[in-house]
Amino acid sequence: MKKCYALKATCALFLLVLTQKAIAQQNVGDLFKSGPADATKLVNAYFDPLYKGLGIGLTDGWGNTAKSKGLLKFDVRFSVSGAFVPQSARSYDVNTLGLNNIRPAVGSSSIGPTAFGNDEVGGKMQIYASNGQPTTSFFNLPKGLGFHVVPAVQLQATLGLSKNIDVTLRAMPKIKLGSDLGSLSMIGFGAKVELLPLLVGNTTEKLIPVDIAIAGGFTQYKYTLPLNINNSTGSNQHIDARFNGVNFDAIVSKQILFFTPFASLGYQTSNTDLKALGTYSFDTGNGQSVNYTDPIAVNQRDINGVRGSLGFQLKFGFFKFYGSYTQAKYSMVNAGIGLGIGK
Repeated sequence: MKKCYALKATCALFLLVLTQKAIAQQNVGDLFKSGPADATKLVNAYFDPLYKGLGIGLTDGWGNTAKSKGLLKFDVRFSVSGAFVPQSARSYDVNTLGLNNIRPAVGSSSIGPTAFGNDEVGGKMQIYASNGQPTTSFFNLPKGLGFHVVPAVQLQATLGLSKNIDVTLRAMPKIKLGSDLGSLSMIGFGAKVELLPLLVGNTTEKLIPVDIAIAGGFTQYKYTLPLNINNSTGSNQHIDARFNGVNFDAIVSKQILFFTPFASLGYQTSNTDLKALGTYSFDTGNGQSVNYTDPIAVNQRDINGVRGSLGFQLKFGFFKFYGSYTQAKYSMVNAGIGLGIGK
């Protein structure tokens, strides 16, 4: 039972804390008052480090060696990664977002912390009517979490096939995190091909004293969260989010007894599809109310570029320990443990 709780807590960290603090406690409903267009831009700016950091984490942790497994040999592994949010991504300026109906209040800052920015309230905003006249409605940009690392997890099983091919499945069934916290699930597929045995046969180790492979993978997180923002019966308010990551890598490694260092160079891409669904009703501050249906929709590519990694694998009998550092859009570290049979 303790292991189950630990897994839930780790897997949901990047959304549990963020959602509770940014959505439930920071009155995100205020962002909706100016209309879906402005609300989407503000949500995008606030969550941008989450999109990028999680996108990098989704494509990491597939393997720490170029050596393929023997036929029907397998292992299972659990690893955690942390993407470091740079200083430039810890805040945003509303004046650069192209907002139509939101402006900084007189004498107030236009700067707000992003989700992984500082734990402090952002500038005070004033909402304007569609005719350009100011209303009496104000709100503060939400706080950041106060830490600057975006976590992600990888839970996977790998099986060796013939022709020096490994296949990997990442999976986590839907976990209900609570009536107010929503649910989370993960699915992913990957494959790795060790090249030298295919090219030079069994004399590989004598000719070239390293292992070389190419690999690729796809991972998707799904997250749903019920909302209660000025809720009424039948409003069906909820967040529906999907985070997808794809990667292709060339890997070089060398086993030295129980220690295997590796290096890889590859390409990664990730995208976010996030929607705030349902019906929302708000007092605009000028004596009128407004209703919005499905007001926020984010569908964008967050990461698209080259990455490089250095890392190692330690093997002691059935047990394996992993670690790596990746340089990409955000720098990242990964560490994990595994249990398996065969190389």
